[in-house]
Amino acid sequence: MSTTPPRPSTPFMQRYTGYLRGILRWPEMDTLWQNLREQADDAWYLYAVGEAPPSAPVTLAQLLTFLDEVNALIRRDHDEAYCGIIYCDDPAQPTLVKIFDPHNLGSSCGPGFGHAILPGWIISRDPPDDLKAAFPQPGNRQRWWQKLFG
Repeated sequence: MSTTPPRPSTPFMQRYTGYLRGILRWPEMDTLWQNLREQADDAWYLYAVGEAPPSAPVTLAQLLTFLDEVNALIRRDHDEAYCGIIYCDDPAQPTLVKIFDPHNLGSSCGPGFGHAILPGWIISRDPPDDLKAAFPQPGNRQRWWQKLFG
């Protein structure tokens, strides 16, 4: 299995493999969610890594539901004094957000044990490329995703 990410040839991959800022504190996460809500429209893609990438953006209602549900999940399952599992290109005007699964962190800031740790979920303005083909994901959150949008 290759651990080298696909070359950044699409806008999505350029953002995905580019510089992302870590959201380290809980208030920063709250601000990011608020900024996403303020920019909410029908032009966002939600991608559960391990599922097929979406072919169309989600509705505004789906985006808002996801933000509420992933916020609750992270606060419940990431019992730490800091956040540190969310990365985005620009917290004030995000176009790509990586959210790591609290139960599959490994080394979320880089490859660990010979393989890349993929985020659990991605919020993107660009249509996502299929990361599952290059980086298989454990299935521990697929049921959560399918319950939310299945």
